[in-house]
Amino acid sequence: MHPPRHLLESVQLLAELSDIYGVRAHGRYGLSQVTQRMHAIQCASLAQAQGFAPTLVVAALLHDIGHMVHDLGEHPAAEGIDDHHEAIGSRWLARYFPPSVSEPVRLHVAAKRYLCATDKSYIDKLSRDSIESLALQGGPMSASEVAAFQTEQFWRHAIALRRLDDAAKDPDAPLLAFEAFLPLIETALGADDESIALMDESRR
Repeated sequence: MHPPRHLLESVQLLAELSDIYGVRAHGRYGLSQVTQRMHAIQCASLAQAQGFAPTLVVAALLHDIGHMVHDLGEHPAAEGIDDHHEAIGSRWLARYFPPSVSEPVRLHVAAKRYLCATDKSYIDKLSRDSIESLALQGGPMSASEVAAFQTEQFWRHAIALRRLDDAAKDPDAPLLAFEAFLPLIETALGADDESIALMDESRR
């Protein structure tokens, strides 16, 4: 008897993630003093500490996977190139995960543009590399873009992910092993998107 398809997909996914975050994620994260792996784990740790649902914790962990599955180098923005990592990453994740994981990833760059347009203090808090990439990504949203963004089903999830992303660049933060999140990845794989609450009800 062959193993169920979902089990084969899970095994394949975990093998791919092990390669990406065990081998390819040791490059520098933009202009910051953390690696892609450090940034991913910090982002997920912050999401978990704040009680977000498992799907958003996994989105936080994997939101920049698009940077590591293209061949444009560690910091293409310095070359004036927008790598569209959010779209690349979302498509990659959608092969395995429900929209509650892949959609916040797709929208997390748009969320930066949204916050720049709607929160006057936000842009002053951006890191140097985030400001550098902002111009390539379209700058702050127009009023019509803001309205369109708010029609996206997962726009609030994307805003939450964006704020986690911005906070996860501390080179001295404690660091869990990537493998510590494997149970949450398994949970997210089988998530039912009929319920898309941001917070884990059991931790409120």
